[in-house]
Amino acid sequence: MTDAERRTGRDETAEERADRKWGELIQEVRVAQTGVQILFGFLLTVVFTPKYTQLGHVEQVIYIVTVVLGACATGALIGPVSLHRLVSGQRVKPQAVQLASRLTFVGLLLLLATMVSSLLLVLRVATHNALVPWLVGAVLLWYLICWYALPLWARHRHADH
Repeated sequence: MTDAERRTGRDETAEERADRKWGELIQEVRVAQTGVQILFGFLLTVVFTPKYTQLGHVEQVIYIVTVVLGACATGALIGPVSLHRLVSGQRVKPQAVQLASRLTFVGLLLLLATMVSSLLLVLRVATHNALVPWLVGAVLLWYLICWYALPLWARHRHADH
């Protein structure tokens, strides 16, 4: 083992690295898929409730945008599974891992937008309060800190330079 390999703590081939990264990615996707599927399923039922017809035009537009965002997030977060199935055995795992990782990142951004849009809709319907945009903005900021700022800070702080 070379000094460079010893410093990284990994002694794996490119294929082993792709296998490990694929396994890690699929575990991450499972968490996000569950959340987006539950949220999307719930969103699909709203239009069939009596309350939907009582919503104002703005709330109906927010709802439609939220459903479309949820559909897109669901597609992006299920995409890596289909990708894996279609390229399995084709000796392109490193490229598939990279593509699936990008698709997952897009899916997480869409999930973020879906969650914020859902929160906006629910709070507008539930409270009709002028604080709603501030509350939604605060939750969005919290998501951005938890999902992006903290991981980027940790990567910057603890990455080998």
